[in-house]
Amino acid sequence: MEELLIEFKNVTKRFGERTVLDNVDLRIRDGQVTTIIGKSGTGKSVLLKHIIGLLSPTEGTILFRGRPIHEMNQNEFDAVRDQFSYCFQNNALFDSLTIFHNIALPLQQTTKMGKKEIEKRVLEKLEQLELDEVSEKYPSELSGGMQKRVALARALVTDPKIVLFDEPTTGQDPIRKNAILRMIAQNQKRFGFTTIMISHDIPDVFFISNRILILYDGKVIFQGNYHELDKLEHPMVDEYIRSLKDFEDEFFGSDLERDRPGFSEKDLKPSEKAGNVTVAIFTLDNLDELLEKLGQRRTDEIVKSLGECVNRHFGDVGISNRVARNQFATVLNYTDTAKAENMLEGFTRELREHGLGGASVDTGGGIDSEKSFCIMVRAGLVERNPGEGFQVTTDKARSRQKEIARFLFCAIP
Repeated sequence: MEELLIEFKNVTKRFGERTVLDNVDLRIRDGQVTTIIGKSGTGKSVLLKHIIGLLSPTEGTILFRGRPIHEMNQNEFDAVRDQFSYCFQNNALFDSLTIFHNIALPLQQTTKMGKKEIEKRVLEKLEQLELDEVSEKYPSELSGGMQKRVALARALVTDPKIVLFDEPTTGQDPIRKNAILRMIAQNQKRFGFTTIMISHDIPDVFFISNRILILYDGKVIFQGNYHELDKLEHPMVDEYIRSLKDFEDEFFGSDLERDRPGFSEKDLKPSEKAGNVTVAIFTLDNLDELLEKLGQRRTDEIVKSLGECVNRHFGDVGISNRVARNQFATVLNYTDTAKAENMLEGFTRELREHGLGGASVDTGGGIDSEKSFCIMVRAGLVERNPGEGFQVTTDKARSRQKEIARFLFCAIP
């Protein structure tokens, strides 16, 4: 088990007569992704400021690697603070500075490095996060996603042990949210820093979090992994479960409009067989290999290409959504297994004809293993049993996945 990094013991914070944190106990482990969730105004930002040392508790103790912060002298406390870096919600990039100088700023302000050493460190981070081509541009010239990557490069340039993210996906569309969360997870794994994140994006953050902390009315009411969350009886968890149930109802078409394009009258008549709904799962295998050999931008394009193909083929007859970093689900209402299998055959032909992210289907002619590699797309489908939950059905569909196409990619030299 990872070492205990930060621990709160009975921490209370008051501002005048207002109690923002109320007798909080929490544990954050080294090398993990810990996400703090909760409604607006519950004290998440105040909690984050205590973690980084910007605020001190009114009562209680905060420990860093087992040692109380309040017992440290100034030099010891500064050494702890130096292990942290902060990625701001709005990126906080300086419009008047180039990308290079934005990333260099923490080294210039907080270290005694010389100009050449700073330049070397910044160029290294630019290359690692695939930003070297935009180093002389200004923030306003970049997309929102690229700006997030610049903010991360700046946060990592000091080689921190702990990186704090304050609402990193606020205001982003669903595709960009997934890209940002994936970027955080990939770089956390690559560089080995501990991630502490505040987020509202449920359930997206569960895909990348080792531990979840729920803050409610100034108290931590839960800390554990996603699977343990189901065991907690609390109004906020009930609300979360209801939100997923609404999502499930939408997926299973409980309020399906009868004039939805692509359905005939026969399709819209309820079948005598209850729960006449089929779920298909599409998975892009070996995502880590894609990232390693093609980089983040190219990988994002390939995953997006698969999603576009799913939406293009099933958009008129089903509801599709991304359910994991490399996985899409399609729910086909009023569709039995035989009909869904015919649709899947058509999808497979279309996928092979169009290719994936610019790559053509592998015909089995052999590859140069040093320069090229294959990526597999698998698909599985299952008809939903009456009363069965979405998660159970999708798990069954995953277990039935088989290869439907294989694509040849050339690795970046």
